[in-house]
Amino acid sequence: MTGSTEHLGVDGGTIAYEVSGSGPLIVLAHGMGDSRAAYRLLAPALVAAGHRVASVDLRGCGESSTAWSDWSRTAVAGDLLALIRHLGGPAVLVGHSLAGGAATIAAAREPELVTAVVELAPFTRKQSIAPGDLRVKRFRQGMLRLLGAGVFGSTRWWLSYLDVAYPGTKPRDWSQRLAAIEAKLREPGRMKALQGMGRSAPTDAGAQLAQVRRPVLVVMGTRDPDWADPHAEGSAVVEALPAGLGRLEMIEGAGHYPHDQYPDQVLSLVLDFLRSDAARA
Repeated sequence: MTGSTEHLGVDGGTIAYEVSGSGPLIVLAHGMGDSRAAYRLLAPALVAAGHRVASVDLRGCGESSTAWSDWSRTAVAGDLLALIRHLGGPAVLVGHSLAGGAATIAAAREPELVTAVVELAPFTRKQSIAPGDLRVKRFRQGMLRLLGAGVFGSTRWWLSYLDVAYPGTKPRDWSQRLAAIEAKLREPGRMKALQGMGRSAPTDAGAQLAQVRRPVLVVMGTRDPDWADPHAEGSAVVEALPAGLGRLEMIEGAGHYPHDQYPDQVLSLVLDFLRSDAARA
């Protein structure tokens, strides 16, 4: 990413973002505990493919302000829509994890601003744990670490979770990425944002799935520790959408951050999706 940081005033706070390239607009939104740096590998490739790319720091994250009272997907969706309006949308909206749910809400609320949605390992539905889920080791490990980070506000537990969430293949700059995440979470208000987002239920996004009228690509990793069965979760999201709007793609070996572990594969899936007749509709 080569754009300079800009700020947009939204709902009593400021949202940081950067824009690079020219062409159809794509807005990239990361998950909790992260920043727009999560797209440092994918964003330049999208620019090279002919897109204007805006990478945004969610409220409380990255370089955005921290004094917010609402950490819900609905609130984040409002921020994303405000940014798209500010940039003269419409836009393709790419959301990871919590932001996948926010992208769903944004597309349902203002379809004239969202031409298509890409959900990366999204939390977009009410979650439940079946007794057999806890027998899946990676799921058990991930949940323990997420609970430690959320309940105790522990940066150490969050970094431990990330090690599980990136199974096998790590980005080349892994040490630097972890150091940057740790430094950011130790800033005042950043861990509070992570905890607030972690406590927000995805039921608001689930309630909007049937109202979406734009094409949706769901991308899941086969080794995502956030679900005992990532394929089943992705399929359930697609099935809750209106018939024919959703498509599920699995990335073998990926965890909860497919765009960071396998950016080339995610790029190929996204570009193919955007070239499809459905995404142009």
